[in-house]
This record gives sequence, structure tokens and C-alpha cells, in this order.
Amino acid sequence: MMQLDTRNYALVRVNDQGDGDEFAREVLAGLTARHKRLPCRFLYDKYGSQLFEAICAQPEYYPTRCEYEILNTCACDIADCVRDDADIVELGSGSSIKTRIIIEEFARRLRSLRYIPIDISEAILDSSSQALLADYPGMVVYAVVADYQEGLRHLRDEVFASGLILWLGSSIGNFEPGEAAAFLRGIADAMRPDDRFLMGVDLMKDPALLVTAYSDAGGVTERFNRNILRRINRELGGAFKLHNFAHRVVLNMPLSRVEMHLVSTRRQRVAIQRLGIEVELEKGETIQTENSYKYTLAGIERLAFAAGLRLERQWLDAGRLFSVNLFARRE
Repeated sequence: MMQLDTRNYALVRVNDQGDGDEFAREVLAGLTARHKRLPCRFLYDKYGSQLFEAICAQPEYYPTRCEYEILNTCACDIADCVRDDADIVELGSGSSIKTRIIIEEFARRLRSLRYIPIDISEAILDSSSQALLADYPGMVVYAVVADYQEGLRHLRDEVFASGLILWLGSSIGNFEPGEAAAFLRGIADAMRPDDRFLMGVDLMKDPALLVTAYSDAGGVTERFNRNILRRINRELGGAFKLHNFAHRVVLNMPLSRVEMHLVSTRRQRVAIQRLGIEVELEKGETIQTENSYKYTLAGIERLAFAAGLRLERQWLDAGRLFSVNLFARRE
């Protein structure tokens, strides 16, 4: 573990080995499977994280706008539900733009504030932390470069008082249902009775709206999807030609999820040097790169119960497209 300190800023790399070995293992398993797949978390290298920030600004991508609307409405209520000396921990903080709404409310109330962002992209994490410190010079930022589980384990080891854990942007939708409950159970186990957990959750809605949110006219999501092939080429010696793959969005209604696929536009054989394999793809064969599950309001409550959480407050945008949910640990 490596740590960089200034007077009110520390950046900690929990895993200096990076995720290269895990990336190689997952690519090998996913591209040699009968139904080819790649985990969506590997879309988020430095370039992928920048592309995702651009996706959030696209007119078709409603979740960001809806969550802004909700947070602007409920920030005061959220602060009322959390103890006065709360630290703010954020999972997958990214650029922390939406988080500023919460930080602003807490900074208005507290003499001192500590913010603990956790993200796998060090570059995004460092730049967003420095920007926050420039705007809130009295705040302390303890930035953790790690995935969610590593970051939470590190905070438990360091005996941090969380107070309020944020998980904005509906990343819970990228987990398979059983995995989602297990992950949230880990958060619940780390919480004390007076801690609170705030999570964004995307809702089921008009199918056309769901599909267009993942296939913007500007093609940003398409570049984001193809970026995982670019990463394989760069890190694993792959020979993928990106123009040989099309971006496809599938709405799987029986499973309540939106799927992203890369579709091979021709029959091809692609070598990946570091893995010592050649991947064969038929024309029309797909590589599934993301699942995004959508929830009903009742489904959110069932998920919380399975994870040992109690839904305390819930806010929706005016169009009822998105939800922000405040949980306590269920005793």
C-alpha cells in the first residue's frame, strides 16, 4: 500500500499490484466461454472513466439528470438523518460532481468535514479530490484507490467512522441479483446502528427510453463499449480491430435488465498474445459486456431486506424514472 499526504489530503493505493492479473484471468475465462462475456468493471480504465463522464452528459442518459433533481430536493433531509459528526464515504466516486450537492449541505452545517472517496481510477480520483479541496479548503479528503470491497475493508481496518456511505448512479444494477444482495450485506455488516447508506437505483420504465439511454446519437456509449477491446489490445497484446464490432443494446424484459453487447460484424480470429489464445468469432456472434438491472419500488425493498438493511426514506424524480434510497442497518 502506498500513501501520499499533504496537510488535508491523503491518497492511498490499497492494491499497488493493480488488477492486471485479474483482468487477464477474466478475459481468458470470458472469451473462451460458450457465450462470450467480459465484466463491465473493466470498461473503466482512465479513458473509459472519461467516456462514462461524457455519457452522463448525453441528452439520452436520463439517470444523471434525474439523480441531480432528487439530490437537489432531498440533500437537507439526508443531512437531517445523519449524525452531526458524520464522515462521508463514497463508493465509485468518479468526478464527484453529484456528490457536491451533499458536500455543500454538510459543509454548511459542520465546522469540519471529512470526505472519503473510493474509486478504481486513480487519475479521476486525484483530479476530483484536488478540485474539491480547491472549493472547500477546510475539508479533509482521504482518497482510496481500490474497488468497492477492497476500499470498504481498508476503511474497516483503519477504524474509520463512516456516518454516511454514498453509492450514487445506480451501479447496483450491474450486479446479478444474488450478488447485489451479498454485496449490500457486506455494507450492512460494516455499518453501525447510527450510520446511513444512500444508494441510487434505476427503475423499470418505458422500454424505448431504456434502450436509447444506452445508445446515444453521439456514439459515446458505443466508444465506451468498444474501449474494453482497446484495453485488451494495450494490456494483453490483443489484435482486435475495433471497426469489426458493432454496439448493440438489448432489453431483456424477463430478467428486467438492459444488456450491452459487442457484435462481430464478420467471421474473424483474434490473437491475444499474453494469454496465448486465438478467439474465434462468427459473424453476428456477440460478446456481452454489461448487464444493468432495473428495479421496481417493491423490488428495492425486497433487496434491502435480503441484505439486512431497512429502507428509511425514498425519493423519486418528478417523472418517477429514478430513485434515491436511504437505508439503515436492520437490527
